[in-house]
Amino acid sequence: MPESGPGSTQSANTQSANTEPANTEPGSVPRQQLEGEFVLAMRQTGSITQLLSQAAAERIGINTTDLNCLNVIALTGSMTAGELARATGLTTASITGVLDRLEDSGFVRRERDPGDRRRVNVVLNAGRALTDVAPVFAPMLKAWRTVASRYSDDELRQFVEFQQQVAQIMRDQLTRLRAN
Repeated sequence: MPESGPGSTQSANTQSANTEPANTEPGSVPRQQLEGEFVLAMRQTGSITQLLSQAAAERIGINTTDLNCLNVIALTGSMTAGELARATGLTTASITGVLDRLEDSGFVRRERDPGDRRRVNVVLNAGRALTDVAPVFAPMLKAWRTVASRYSDDELRQFVEFQQQVAQIMRDQLTRLRAN
């Protein structure tokens, strides 16, 4: 029998055909069970992500909110304090405190926008991030890459698309919660 599993040359549909139908009937008991497992796995991932963030922040020597803001800045590039406040849902007063702490710790710096001197951008200090933050997350990134290496390019594209859809759902829910 051909080898099956993540990254094998068999397609996902062929793999599924060996054990169960590729697609179960919507509303069927097997489908409801699978969807329940999916929702539970998503909830577990969300919970462990929060716990990981707390532990990482402690290891780095900052609080979880500051780490989240640092991550937003790193992912989006330079941004103003107001943009960071909108992105995180924190008040501008809270963001001022976050940025003061991150700047005092050397993780970010504030720079005047050369095109508009009234505008102040918050910029990541990449050297400090590489020294203090990267080592905390490097083992996890290595493990992710190891897992990813077991899958085909097409499978990874599906995972990326799935992650993007989940992220959009979470952004939509964040908007909904902040609006009410």
